Amino acid sequence: MKKFFMFLAVAGLMTFTANIASAQDEQAAPAATEQVAADEPVTDLFAGSGEEVPLHQALKTKFIEGGAGFMSLVLICLILGLALAIERILYLSFSKTNTTKLLDKVEAALKKGGVEEAKKVCRETRGPVASIFYQGLLRADQGVDVVEKTIVSYGSVQMSLMEKGLGWISLFIAIAPSLGFLGTVIGMIQAFDAIQAAGDISPNVVAGGMKVALITTVGGLIVAVILQLFYNYILSKIDTLTIDMEDASIRFVDTMVKYNK
Repeated sequence: MKKFFMFLAVAGLMTFTANIASAQDEQAAPAATEQVAADEPVTDLFAGSGEEVPLHQALKTKFIEGGAGFMSLVLICLILGLALAIERILYLSFSKTNTTKLLDKVEAALKKGGVEEAKKVCRETRGPVASIFYQGLLRADQGVDVVEKTIVSYGSVQMSLMEKGLGWISLFIAIAPSLGFLGTVIGMIQAFDAIQAAGDISPNVVAGGMKVALITTVGGLIVAVILQLFYNYILSKIDTLTIDMEDASIRFVDTMVKYNK
């Protein structure tokens, strides 16, 4: 439930930020219109004026030119993918544990108060490593072999929890360029329909459909690249945590062997 609320909070924050940016653009539009009306002569804002267009304004213009239908779907893929990626990054960041310090605490607790004291230390420590240690301590009275098997089994469970949601991110990585290519095909169809209606192959007739086709393709590829970067970063964090878990588990088994002796 906490992860679900975290996901909703991230998605809501991104939507709220987008709404603020849109509202600022709408407030700035009348002032910009009055300024253009006062100046003479009026020139094209995007070409030939020598003035730089803000990045967000240019993106907004291209988004509208690419067609609200497919570009909205691509934008939804980006928002959902980023929300999932940020949620995973936060989860993995909170899962990071100083394994050396935790092992020292567990070993000291075993010497001081036995297994129950060590369980208390694990309960008060967040992260998958502490959870694995706790599961091993629950079966400390059944022998080291059982403890080792428990650690291996519960380690797989923690791996699955860390990788939760990655399938959806990879899905959005695949869907975004596919939607872009679909928009490209539809744009080409529109271009050929315009040629057939006009009975001419002039550049002006073809330009509209070709422009829509290229913008949707670029949008889908950009979304896929952004999500792929986040996806690879998450995988690298999971690999780091996995190595820490495996190393800590081996040292924990050694600690249990010493305790039993």
